[in-house]
Amino acid sequence: MQNEQEDRGGTQGFPLKPVLALLTSMVALALGTSLAKQLFPLIGAQGTTTLRLGFSALVLLLATRTWRHRLPRQDWWVVLRYGVTLGVMNLMFYMAIRTIPFGVAVAIEFCGPLAVALFSSRRRIDYLWIACAVAGLLLLLPIRGAAGSLDPAGVLFALAAATCWAGYIIFGKRTQHLHAGRTVALGVATGALVVAPVGLVHAGTSLFAPQVLLVGLGAAVLSSAIPMFLEMKALRGLQAGTYGVMTSLEPALTATIAFVTLGESLTWAQWGAIVLTVVAAMGSALTGQRP
Repeated sequence: MQNEQEDRGGTQGFPLKPVLALLTSMVALALGTSLAKQLFPLIGAQGTTTLRLGFSALVLLLATRTWRHRLPRQDWWVVLRYGVTLGVMNLMFYMAIRTIPFGVAVAIEFCGPLAVALFSSRRRIDYLWIACAVAGLLLLLPIRGAAGSLDPAGVLFALAAATCWAGYIIFGKRTQHLHAGRTVALGVATGALVVAPVGLVHAGTSLFAPQVLLVGLGAAVLSSAIPMFLEMKALRGLQAGTYGVMTSLEPALTATIAFVTLGESLTWAQWGAIVLTVVAAMGSALTGQRP
């Protein structure tokens, strides 16, 4: 009981430590992606995705020692779909942030899990969150100049990433009977193998330059290994609703970090779209709680 109280942040009932762990996880993810973006001029988004997934897979495979455990043959197809979706999702997201702001891309990508959460529900209040998400998306789509200077190709890549994120959630649920850590390691490794040919063709030998490999390793640790570890720690002391509310802040958090680290400033319409996305995600998390 004492350990449980400590995990939840003490005897007062507020889960301080798990909340701080989750916030640190989101900050590390944003910083890692900002660092990875520094490689775009050298090896492109394709090469950067390859390095990020490749190093992440290596770290996770070593941490979980997946090779010591045999995966049942009938589960290989389940893990394969999960991994392919994960790999394509990362590639589409990195392709998006080549030409559109980081925070905007995250807001668009959030439409994927929001769609899974909202369209599987039949409650009237959810229509309000759907309206917020749609309104935010309309502010960002390049329709009649509503999105300002947003690149249409970048928006399409972000929408493709959102679609992949929805598939990642659906396929991920079908791996729940498997060991979580080893499944993630195999999924990331599969995604790395899927993306690797694209990255190698685009970047060529530049992919193996020492300084590029060093930055790629740092980005992988910051954006994958550290967030996954902290998120697992946070989940031990957070309820599902609290976790959903916290993660709904990610678009605004990433936009702020991108402004500080990359100098990416947003228009008022883009900030409005991010706020609407946060409201939709937070509302869905709060009203979706069960006793």
